[in-house]
Amino acid sequence: MMQPENALASNGLTPPLKWAGGKRWLVPHLIPIWQAHQHRRLVEPFCGGLAVTLGLQPQRALLNDMNPHVINLYRWLDRGLTLTIDLRYDSEVYYTHRATFNRLIRAGQQDTSHAAELFYYLNRTGYNGLCRFNRKGDFNVPFGRHRYVNYRTEFDEFRGAFSNFQFSIGSFEALTPDPDDFIYADPPYDVEFVSYSKEGFTWADQVRLVEWLSKHPGPIVLSNQATERIVQLYTEFGFDLHYYNSPRRISNTGDRTPAREVLATKRV
Repeated sequence: MMQPENALASNGLTPPLKWAGGKRWLVPHLIPIWQAHQHRRLVEPFCGGLAVTLGLQPQRALLNDMNPHVINLYRWLDRGLTLTIDLRYDSEVYYTHRATFNRLIRAGQQDTSHAAELFYYLNRTGYNGLCRFNRKGDFNVPFGRHRYVNYRTEFDEFRGAFSNFQFSIGSFEALTPDPDDFIYADPPYDVEFVSYSKEGFTWADQVRLVEWLSKHPGPIVLSNQATERIVQLYTEFGFDLHYYNSPRRISNTGDRTPAREVLATKRV
């Protein structure tokens, strides 16, 4: 098992969202791999909570996600987002904001600053920080059970922080990485919960992802929950596998025991 090394100097940016399956804990293990490739562009087909990008601090990055609301928030943070909505930890306020957010989605206004504000609030206030949408595309996470929620209204440190990053929305298959790009792929886990976006992410998608990655000539790192079929799939495609007990921070059953996770690597 690979051992973490000292982290790179902090750039002062911490992920702005709570994120189920977030990878801040994995960054110390990724740094030793990344250090030999810092001259490359980092490509994340599933950038999610942005913990890996903020932890590795690439000079250039292509950051994609199938969830448009995540990318919209990051774009507005880069422009200088200030929150003006009601940020109380209150169930009535929460469900009012959730209904407003879903109306914006239906009206095609999901790329506005108002939508970004609401998404931040819903993420911080909703149950266990989950990000879940039904098949109609509506955000349907219930009100959370928190003792205290620390909200922010200013994000000055993010203004212009992503100027060398390119953001995109959609399937990983729509990306066209350069041959020497460093790809870190963290797809939705191979677990029952697949409603991270309205499209979902099936086993067939897991297979297509590995097939897509196997065509890339540059370095690749891939993480997932170490289910039996994931281990078999990654092994069949020639990845080197490393195992970790990840902290289980989000669980709909209350189970907080460590989850076994696999880090699959292909180097050049």
